[in-house]
Amino acid sequence: MATFEVLHFPDERLRKKAVPVEKINDQIVTIAKNMLETMYDEGGIGLAATQVNIQKRIVVIDLSENRDAPLFLINPEILEKDGIETMREGCLSVPDYFEVVERAETIKYQYTNLDNQLVVDTTDGLLAVCIQHEIDHLNGKLFIDYLSPLKRQRLKKKIEKQEKLQHNVL
Repeated sequence: MATFEVLHFPDERLRKKAVPVEKINDQIVTIAKNMLETMYDEGGIGLAATQVNIQKRIVVIDLSENRDAPLFLINPEILEKDGIETMREGCLSVPDYFEVVERAETIKYQYTNLDNQLVVDTTDGLLAVCIQHEIDHLNGKLFIDYLSPLKRQRLKKKIEKQEKLQHNVL
């Protein structure tokens, strides 16, 4: 297995919209498995292909404690939303930053699995939040886009300052 480099905000490539996967072949399976390995290495619970500069509608998620229940979502789509849930979110593309975000409490969604089977399901809680978060990535949206412009600007300045300090140290 190989791992990918995760793009970090404010990298503009995070704003690109992913295109649908037309056919699940060996290449797509390999990308998905490498994404999973990358997510595990980074300590995350979800990763969208756009976060590793692959503009395809692929998402990997694993909420299990033992990292043994991966979900591979190809061309995921939310069909219905219900209720409101607020949860503290973080993101591998915005390291070390967490903020409360409001999302749908329950979602009905569909995706194609790696065996090329269409799956339609309903979920809530952390999985619902995670799916919404990762689908946002596929659409070029970050969780910080739900924040006020002032909070977003402060975050951007903080990140730029940290990058400057890192470059000066090197």
